Amino acid sequence: MTAPATQRLSSRLQAVQPSPTIAMTRLAAELRRQGKEIIGLSQGEPDFDTPDHIRTAAKAAIDAGQTRYTDVDGTPELKQAVAAKFLRENGLSYETNQITVGTGGKQVLYNALLATLDEADEVIIPAPYWVSYPDMVRLAGGVPVTVPCSEEDAFLLTAKALRAAITPRTKWLILNSPSNPTGAGYSATHLKALAEVLLEFPRILVMTDDMYEHIRYDGWEFATIAAVEPKLLDRTMTCNGVSKAYSMTGWRIGFAGGPADIIKAIATLQSQSTSNPSSVSQAAAVAALNGPMDFLAERNAIFQERRDLCLQHFNSIDGLSCIKPVGAFYLFPSCAEMIGRKRPDGKVIETDTDFVMWLLEEAGVAAVPGSAFGLAPYFRISFATATERLEAACARIRTACEKLS
Repeated sequence: MTAPATQRLSSRLQAVQPSPTIAMTRLAAELRRQGKEIIGLSQGEPDFDTPDHIRTAAKAAIDAGQTRYTDVDGTPELKQAVAAKFLRENGLSYETNQITVGTGGKQVLYNALLATLDEADEVIIPAPYWVSYPDMVRLAGGVPVTVPCSEEDAFLLTAKALRAAITPRTKWLILNSPSNPTGAGYSATHLKALAEVLLEFPRILVMTDDMYEHIRYDGWEFATIAAVEPKLLDRTMTCNGVSKAYSMTGWRIGFAGGPADIIKAIATLQSQSTSNPSSVSQAAAVAALNGPMDFLAERNAIFQERRDLCLQHFNSIDGLSCIKPVGAFYLFPSCAEMIGRKRPDGKVIETDTDFVMWLLEEAGVAAVPGSAFGLAPYFRISFATATERLEAACARIRTACEKLS
């Protein structure tokens, strides 16, 4: 007799949900297959092509036969390029034995957690958070401790809230700046205040997810905590990758600089899981990190125009409001005033999930509810898509909102 499926799966996995952003993207794709015209604003992926010089480097690597196994956690050339990037752009000095390269930023984050967490270790995660953080912590045996960060605080963790969340079981603090889903960013001053708290607790490790470092607006200056407070360098994992800035989401290359003992442990873990990232993708990433970055200014200008376009729409729709992000390519509008309103069929909008499903069903626009990111009632849209589609999506959202009474 076959055991029930629930008995075949580990209890740890049963506590984990599929990524809500990917789930919404799949739902939108299924509706398209049914013949419905859906504008997808649920997935965070630049609509620009990978720059030519990076693609050329990948083709050259293939032609040169660079298609075999590499060192498990990154080629020497890529580790050197990563170390040079950290020094040049962030003022952080790492030896190559303090650099890890993984199959995307997500694997780097997960590897670090898996290599360091024991059962019941706690990880402080400011909310709104990227949807994967809590479940990665759970898979690694830890306990996610989410700290709500209000719109009044620009969705940023305060020093007071950080201190209140720390317990004897705290192992990590995760910081994401600019943020997915809000586009909020931590200034050097703000990070200094958080660092002052962390210096009182030497056992706590810090993980910074800086994936959107180069996508920023209005002259906002990026900062990362190990550079702001060098005393934290030996307990900080500074994580980044090539996915967003270089439009290389499918190439799957993430990297981090951190303490040598954790980096070594990650290499051991990776050697028994995925082994090395794609050799060709690594060659492309070397070209990305060592090559020109002048394309970024033009692309960021386009992103900023799209941001401002969507902001103008959302802040003029009755029942919606949105603060201006300083980076990334997301908006996180509040739909609090929509809660309690009725659809034409009499159903009441009771949650931000209800609201997002109304947008999908009525407007054909795919977004993600704020509850998926740990803070409701909000929703996230990505403006990393063609301007004309954003115009159409905003018009559809306006019409759908006007139908709620």
